[in-house]
Order: sequence, then structure tokens, then C-alpha cells
Amino acid sequence: MTDFDKKEIWFVTGSQHLYGPKTLQQVDEDSATIVDGLNKAGKIPVKIVFKPVVKTPDEILNVCVEASAEKNCIGVITWMHTFSPAKMWIGGLKALTKPYMHLHTQFNRDLPWSEIDMDYMNLHQSAHGDREFGFINSRMRKNRKVVVGHWQDPQVVEQIAAWSRVAIGWDDSQGLKVARFGDNMREVAVTEGDKVEAQIKFGWQISAFGVGDLVKYVEKVTEDEVAQLYKEYEEEYEVATDCKPGGKYHDNVLVQARYEIALKRFMADGNFKAFTTNFENLTGLSQLPGLASQRLMAAGYGFGAEGDWKQAAMLRIIKTMSKGLKGGSSFMEDYTYHLDPENEGVLGAHMLEICPSIAAKKPRLEVHPLGIGGKDAPARLIFESATGAAMNVTLIDMGNRFRLIVNTLDVVEPLEKMPKLPVASAFWKTLPNMAVGAAAWIYAGGTHHSAYTMALTPEFIESFAEIADVEYVVIDKNTCLKEFKKELKWNEIYYMLANGLK
Repeated sequence: MTDFDKKEIWFVTGSQHLYGPKTLQQVDEDSATIVDGLNKAGKIPVKIVFKPVVKTPDEILNVCVEASAEKNCIGVITWMHTFSPAKMWIGGLKALTKPYMHLHTQFNRDLPWSEIDMDYMNLHQSAHGDREFGFINSRMRKNRKVVVGHWQDPQVVEQIAAWSRVAIGWDDSQGLKVARFGDNMREVAVTEGDKVEAQIKFGWQISAFGVGDLVKYVEKVTEDEVAQLYKEYEEEYEVATDCKPGGKYHDNVLVQARYEIALKRFMADGNFKAFTTNFENLTGLSQLPGLASQRLMAAGYGFGAEGDWKQAAMLRIIKTMSKGLKGGSSFMEDYTYHLDPENEGVLGAHMLEICPSIAAKKPRLEVHPLGIGGKDAPARLIFESATGAAMNVTLIDMGNRFRLIVNTLDVVEPLEKMPKLPVASAFWKTLPNMAVGAAAWIYAGGTHHSAYTMALTPEFIESFAEIADVEYVVIDKNTCLKEFKKELKWNEIYYMLANGLK
């Protein structure tokens, strides 16, 4: 996973020489105090780095160029303490390649009613300095995050922290390498997509490999390595009796251990952070990687079944954003419905590959036939998801653009036990309800695959979409299907025209 300790967000404050050295010194001191306060708040996952106040076009350009070139700088927070004429910012904003936030705040929370004078007014001009800065961003059609409120307000700090995680995700997205073992499932539409455009928009490098390339790694795994990894399985999971040494399926479990070791080495050697498999492309493998894929997801890798590289990459980014937060994330599929009008719900699952980071209880390790693909019965972890708020995120290729779709969920306990279900699962209520939620998802072209997360909220994905400059739609408790369909049509017009505006 990404090392948060090495990453920085630069705090850049705008002013001008009009106010004299004493005022500019105060601006610097106030900005440094804000940075210190944000860092000490303990909510922001990376270090905020103070930069001296910028007062001229050259100073602004230089700091933006430096931020763009600095590998560990993942974003910039801008703030206008005083009035900072926005024409000075044009060159810098054109040169800045890192995502940025516009923090619309003020150093002092309250007005000093009995003492306020023009010196105070000239120093504390964020109310109109930030509006000047906001105009030039809008004039230049710049996507950015705007956060409003006092810098010590816990809600403001939370918004900065959330955006910081999105900046981490965007940094991870640049050069993110996805290994595709085999192609996508034959005749399936949604797992296709423009890989070149994905690299242009998101920075992803999607590479295909024959399954034989993985088989070479599998063949080099030693028996001792497999035996040692199996001991971990015994410690972490409830292993079925027939999967233990001497049991009917013990060797099937060891095959998955061998796959896990091989996959990790393959990924490490190629610096891959996400991968896909396909049950139709398994030549040289006796099983579909099930347990192996689940454990690699738990270790932070992205995964997509049937060659779905878009969801594999998005899952990796979501896992990076949510590192250290409560709640897990997994590859997911809308599998089957419970259509009782009084208690509708969706049972999400997949053939094998659901990440144990979402498990409510200690997973069970079992072996069952797959039923398709004609291969040996694979080992897998079986569990039910934790309950609570969640969302499904999917990325689709609309031909002329990418669209990110989010649907918020209420994950609940299954209505009854499912003793014969041989896979991990989650049972949820689609918001705002089944009829509207499912219809909106289908109108939007949402896939049956998604990245499911209990750690993040739609705000994270919206900010990521803004940085990437791709379409974003959300289906939540406030969705009205009539208005949602209009939004999709308006978006069609916007994205046909948008390039002409930039």
C-alpha cells in the first residue's frame, strides 16, 4: 500500500505587496499557525507543508511548478488571506498538475466587534480575496475542491482530511499497473473499455499476460513455502475439517496457497497493484484463484473478475484512499434479488472473490465445486458482510467518456440463514429503494460488477471524478428517477461540448 508518511500537501497562501512588510509577515505567521493546527488535529493522513506567502506572478508560478515536480507532493491547498489579484495566478494554475483544494476560511473565527478597524479589515480579506481567486478558477474551467468554514471547525478538518485521501488515491492512480491474466469474459460488454483513454485520464497502465506467465511463477513455489502459508490460514480462519491435513480437500487448499505466493511475486516483480482473472482463461492452472484473490485484496491489491480491469483499478484506489479507516472494501457483484414487496433486498456475492476485509465474523475456509469452467474445486473464504452504510462504485466506458456511478446502500443482516451458499455475501437495501435505485443504475449503464466499500462516502468518489475530469452520478436516498434521467441527458450534452470550453 501507499506509504502515507512520505506524502505531502502544500499549503499556499496568496497576498500581494500592496499591504507592506508588516502585514505580509502576519500573513505568513497566520498561515503557519493554520498548518500547524491542521497537522496537530490528528485527522489528516498526510503532512500539510507550509509554504511562504506568494505575492507576485513569478512566486506563484514557481511554487506551482515546484509542487508539480515534487514526487511526494500529492496536492495543494490554496487560501487567500488578503486580496490576491487573480491575474497573478493564471500562469501558476496553468502549470499546476497536482490536484488542489481552495480553502475558503479566515484566520480569526469571530469579529473583534469593539476593536475592529481598517487595519483588521485589510488583513482579514478572505471574504473577497477568495472570491477573486474563485473567479479565475472558474474562468479557466479548473476543477478543484472548495471547502468553506473556519479552519478549526471539526467539520472543515474532516473535509480536508477526506480530500487529502482522494489526493492520495489520485497519486496512487498515476502509473497504477493492472495485470490482466487472460482476456475478459467472451461476449461480455461491460468489462471492455478503452485502455488507452484510461491511461490518459487516470494514469493506469493495463497490461495483458498469458496465464502461462503466471504458471511459471506457480511452478517455482516450494513445498516449504506452501506449508508455512497454510499455517497462517489455520491461525486466521475457521478451516473446515475436510480442508485440514489428511482431509479430502487439503491439497485443493495448498493449490490456492501456491497461487497466492506466485501472484504476490508476480505483482511485486512488475510493480502491479491490481489484477484480473477469468475462469475462461485458466490453461495451466488446475483451479480458478479464489482464496488467493481474496487474500490479495485483503492485502490492498485491486481485483476484477472476468477480466474487469476498470473495477480492479477502482478497488485498488478505494483501498488506498481508505487505508486506516474503519470498514473494508471488496470486489462485488449484484447477484440475486429478494423481491418481497415488504422487505426487498439484493444479495451481493461472486463465484469466489469477495474480500474478507468486509467480513462481520471470522471467515470459514472451505472447498466447493465451482460449477463452471471445468476446473478443480477451489478453496475460498465464506462469510457475511458487516452491516451498516456502504456504497457500490462502478466505472463504465460510455464511448466518448468514462462515467463513475455510485449507489449508496444500507447493508443489513440476511433475513434467514443460508447454510448451502458456498460463497461470501452481503445483503443490502438499495437506496432510495429497489425500484428507483435499480432503475437509475440501469439507466446510467451501471455494471453488474462494482467496488463495494464500507469505508468511504460518495464525497470521496465525487472529488476523484472532479480531479480526473470524468462524469459522476450518484444514486442515494434523495434520488428522484425523473430528475435522474434528465441529469443523464444533460450530461450527454455537457460532455459533447465541454472540450470546446477548455
